[in-house]
Amino acid sequence: MNPIIRRGLYAPGAVATATLLVWLIAGSAAALVVMAAGAGAIIAFHLWSLKRVADWAHGPLEADVPEGRGEWAFLLAAIHRRTRMRREHERDLRHTVERFRQAVSAIPDGVVVLDATNRIDWANERALVQLGLDLHHDRGQPVVNLVRQPEFLRYIESDDYSASIVVGSSRDPGRRLALQLVPFAADQKLLMSRDVTELEAVARMRRDFIASVSHELKTPLTVISGFVETLQDVDVDERQRQRFLALMQEQASSMRRLVQDLLALSALESEHNAPQEQPFAVTPLLTSLAADARALSQDQHRIELDIADASTIVASRDEIASAFGNLVSNAVRYTPRGGTVTLRWSIRDGGRGEFAVLDTGIGIAAEHIPRLTERFYRVDRSRSRATGGTGLGLAIVKHVLLRHQAELEIESEVGRGSRFAAILPAQRVEPQGTGATNADAMSGAQSGDREVSDGTNR
Repeated sequence: MNPIIRRGLYAPGAVATATLLVWLIAGSAAALVVMAAGAGAIIAFHLWSLKRVADWAHGPLEADVPEGRGEWAFLLAAIHRRTRMRREHERDLRHTVERFRQAVSAIPDGVVVLDATNRIDWANERALVQLGLDLHHDRGQPVVNLVRQPEFLRYIESDDYSASIVVGSSRDPGRRLALQLVPFAADQKLLMSRDVTELEAVARMRRDFIASVSHELKTPLTVISGFVETLQDVDVDERQRQRFLALMQEQASSMRRLVQDLLALSALESEHNAPQEQPFAVTPLLTSLAADARALSQDQHRIELDIADASTIVASRDEIASAFGNLVSNAVRYTPRGGTVTLRWSIRDGGRGEFAVLDTGIGIAAEHIPRLTERFYRVDRSRSRATGGTGLGLAIVKHVLLRHQAELEIESEVGRGSRFAAILPAQRVEPQGTGATNADAMSGAQSGDREVSDGTNR
């Protein structure tokens, strides 16, 4: 028999026994009084116990289950056990939900939880920033009222969420977001948002890069193929033949320089190609660069070399020579005949080293300066081709300096000239090197191929 039923029969049995005894002893009237009193006591006890349960049921959810007596002890003990299990289950659920939210908050993408009617239930911090949401005011709002993009409205009504869509950010017009709905329960969805601005920029740069390389190779290939067809189909005299071959050689050299610069850029951008750093004297390097500038100039410019502070640089000599050399060759190419190109080395306040190339060339308009280090960006395409540039020199300079934690400063004025300066951090510059490095510097200084200016500006 059920314990509750068995214990519930104790009190009625006792009353019945007492009633029978009184009836036998004192008669029926007295027995009826005893039975009525016993029944009243039993009913009062149950009503009192029922009231306690009712008060608990209508009270706070966290209130403890009241203790019971008699048969109510078993019932309330069972209720207490089930209540404890429910609270433990709820605690586990809260812990699970909290861990889920922590995990979602750690995701680099935005996540918004939507209900069956696409109303906002919750969102992580990244989604709040990307979509401009505020959970205190936007919880329960339809997501289409807050993400006001026609493409997104059509997407959410299509019921086809197999792919994402890309829309502009209403919070920041310059950003692009990829949005995708992911059903994850019978009546809920996840709205995933990802900032793809940089990815789209990289894809655009890749397309532009391929188009630029194709364009740069198209002209010399067209010239070479045209001369080859001419030499195959037309009898030309030896003078014309030599002229055609010289032009073909010039175009082939242009393509070779372009390929070499592309390979250099690829090596600089590779994560697996760390710079081979070692200390070297700056004087022999700048002396060599000045000699190269004179050879490129062919006595059409005045080349000045001003080394204010003999120093040692800790860096990849080949890469630094390439970067400095590109600055020097650009200055020579874009300075008219009779102009001056100055190569200057000095140590700034704070110990930073500065290699500056100053010229009296054609100058650059201010709107072009921020884009000069982009691949194939040219202020004047026709002049760039005439000077033999590949359009990659300053891009190489930028990447070399970045690999050495250095900076590029550009100042220019149209018609007056330009100043390009590579600023090396102090930890890479040692004033007046010692030992073998000084010997190298002395060797370069004694080579005789150096002209030190009086320090005047351009």
